[in-house]
Amino acid sequence: MSVAPLSPEEIEDRLAELPGWSLAGDRLARTYRLGSHFAATALVVHIAQTQEELNHHSDLTLGYDTVSLTLSTHSAGGAVTEKDFELARRVEALAPGHGAG
Repeated sequence: MSVAPLSPEEIEDRLAELPGWSLAGDRLARTYRLGSHFAATALVVHIAQTQEELNHHSDLTLGYDTVSLTLSTHSAGGAVTEKDFELARRVEALAPGHGAG
């Protein structure tokens, strides 16, 4: 998977396919609200497993009933790359199974 930085246009095009995600400064960002602390913790564990599978680790924050992510690619100097969008797509696929909204 490419670690070349994406252009602002490429980022905007890909964001259109990921409702709820946005560009926060120079990173992709999303916060999920869940029904309980246990559900939020379970989602964090599944996101961490996905990060390991992709060998792509993001900033991940657990709140009482929230999970927040900010994504950028360290090996691309902190730019947004296709790796970030792949992780975002996988997290989007996981989130509904945990009741995330």
